[in-house]
Amino acid sequence: MNEIIFIVKESPEGGFEGRALGFSIFVEGDTYDEIKENIRDAVHCHFEEKLPKIIRVHFTKEEVFAA
Repeated sequence: MNEIIFIVKESPEGGFEGRALGFSIFVEGDTYDEIKENIRDAVHCHFEEKLPKIIRVHFTKEEVFAA
């Protein structure tokens, strides 16, 4: 595997929450740096031996406003 992709969004409780596409990996973090560190740790735990070469992170922000 060459890469794994995470979708990260702001958590309603504060901080960030992320999930990997195609894998059961979910992470949380209070800051941008913490979520990146938690993603890296989760990937290392999940794949143990055959790590992906690249971790791609897509940050999304949902916005709702009146029409």
